[in-house]
Amino acid sequence: MVGKLPQKRFYRQRAHSNPMADHSFDYPLCPQQMDWKPHYPDHAVSEDAGVEFADIGCGYGGLLMSLSPMFPSCRMLGLEIRVKVADFVTDKIIGLREQHPGQYQNIACIRTNAMKYLPNFFTKGQLSKLFFLFPDPHFKKAKHKWRIINQTLLAEYAYVLRDEGIVYTVTDVLDLHVWMREHFTDHPLFAALTQEELDADPVVSLLYESTEEGQKVTRNEGNKYLAVFRRLPSDVLNNQCGTSNTVN
Repeated sequence: MVGKLPQKRFYRQRAHSNPMADHSFDYPLCPQQMDWKPHYPDHAVSEDAGVEFADIGCGYGGLLMSLSPMFPSCRMLGLEIRVKVADFVTDKIIGLREQHPGQYQNIACIRTNAMKYLPNFFTKGQLSKLFFLFPDPHFKKAKHKWRIINQTLLAEYAYVLRDEGIVYTVTDVLDLHVWMREHFTDHPLFAALTQEELDADPVVSLLYESTEEGQKVTRNEGNKYLAVFRRLPSDVLNNQCGTSNTVN
């Protein structure tokens, strides 16, 4: 049947995956070797147009599908480590494209490990938005190094984000929220958005309910914690270093 959407019950698997395990992935040696045409075959923009939004750990793709009509000229990519979940998102996108000709051409999903291969897909300053919605909290202290937000990975996120690019994080785990907020706050190339900026951003309202995990938290009457940060221009860091080296 044309445009039949996949059923989640045929794609279920464990909620979390060990990012340090030796999974088998296909990935380009560098971003220039990545062929995006199969992922966006009918997107009516230049073939050279790159991905601008990246949803890290996209789950079942709810955010991508919500953002797609809001930014029709912008290419968005979900990155998901779980094979069945990534297959579901890809199959659903295909079904949505068949049901709605001309729509959902700007979104795609690939299975990969963003903690290891993000720079293989994106060039310096390529992305304008990064999303981390309800990431695995890795509660045990010994596994905190597996958290998708840590000091080492922040350097990679700053690398692939353009100046003034935005990072969105949401979690229902207060400890993880504090962890992510502190790591971004301590990094010299990120600054939190003001409440006025958050209120003016149309994306923010989608972050709480667009994902399956967010909807589950709502059903369980749980809390959701938001933290959003801007990627500062690199010259801010250069100025800070210059100031710190100045002899008064």
